[in-house]
Amino acid sequence: FSSIAGLIGNPGQANYAAANTYLDALAHHRHHQGLTATSLAWGLWDTSTGSMAAQFSQADMERWAAKGILALTPERGMELFDAALASGRPELAPIELDLRVLRSPAQTAPALLRSLVRAPRRRAAAATGSSWAARTAALAPADRQRAAGELVRTTVAAVLGLAGPAAVNDSGPFIQLGMDSLTGMELRRRLASDSGIAVPATAVFDHPTPGALAAFVVAELGKIAGEAAARPGRQAPTGAGAVQDDPIVIVGMACRYPGDTRSPEDLWRLVADGTDAIGPFPANRDWDVDDLYDPDPTRPGKSYTRYGGFLYDADRFDAEFFGVSPREAYAIDPQQRLLLETTWESFEHAGIDPATLRGSRTGVFVGTMYDDYASRLSAVPVEYEGYLSTGSAGSVASGRLSYTFGLEGPAITVDTACSSSLVA
Repeated sequence: FSSIAGLIGNPGQANYAAANTYLDALAHHRHHQGLTATSLAWGLWDTSTGSMAAQFSQADMERWAAKGILALTPERGMELFDAALASGRPELAPIELDLRVLRSPAQTAPALLRSLVRAPRRRAAAATGSSWAARTAALAPADRQRAAGELVRTTVAAVLGLAGPAAVNDSGPFIQLGMDSLTGMELRRRLASDSGIAVPATAVFDHPTPGALAAFVVAELGKIAGEAAARPGRQAPTGAGAVQDDPIVIVGMACRYPGDTRSPEDLWRLVADGTDAIGPFPANRDWDVDDLYDPDPTRPGKSYTRYGGFLYDADRFDAEFFGVSPREAYAIDPQQRLLLETTWESFEHAGIDPATLRGSRTGVFVGTMYDDYASRLSAVPVEYEGYLSTGSAGSVASGRLSYTFGLEGPAITVDTACSSSLVA
């Protein structure tokens, strides 16, 4: 038995989720070996049964219900147990879902469940005529601001268990009010549900005080009022008519991952087949693995493992194809070389001729972290030195793509450590 926490995660339970993911992986491993194994990633069970869920508070149960995960009755659990054993599959998730909640615009369904509730995303302006947002957007600006502040204070007080909205200081940081990541997520969920506005998951961090969060709500109300004014002859959209397509779409992609993954299709096969992406050290990097290896992890300059997650053939960059001289190619950080390759492949994947974008206001946004390639080169011939400064600078990574493909929009590189690509 494992837990749904290993599949969709649960704030504050990373260690528990990892342990259950191991159980799931063990079942897959045994299955591939021809051995018997079935891992059941259980959802919640009815608290009255004395199960692990009995340790949950009412607030915990409400939080799971707000995610669209309902408690299983013993009878339903046994039905799913029997069905799982008869399936012959190595891993199954016996859970009871509330699809109505998962389809709600206030809810962001876990990635694993999105195929069950696929629907176009709702824009903030697509509020129904009967929603709080639509009603409040029709008010005068001063009244909108007053209503937004009251809603935020009331919701914050309810989430934190305060005496009432009067106990909430508009300028007091949420962290000083006792809000953590869990209550922050609950605040976002309730605010989205009560207002009808699409509130991002990072709202509490982007707007860290009740006053700032209320200002965000006011800004969203302004968008709704603006769109309503732009179509005076139309009634406010209701029901399914409120759904609009997201104007941001992905038309092409490319990637490199360990496990010899060189395309999105390779990545899908790796995940679908449960392939282990960890492999031996690459043979083309001039590493003496036998000399490098030492089982003692405290030995400096040594590796206590012979395996890792590597990108193979990362050195096989076609410099001539991208108009880069051999000397400059040597001095360019492999990360920048891979960016050039995957950018070209993204164009191919999207069916776009890169030449048609030359001179266009196309932007390049790159997330990067480490740029220590130059510092790790033991000896650099003098004729290469002129290329090292640009070849290893993270700030150049986006500009190199713009220069190579003739793109004249913004070229921005961001380094926010492990969240760089998300921010970009």
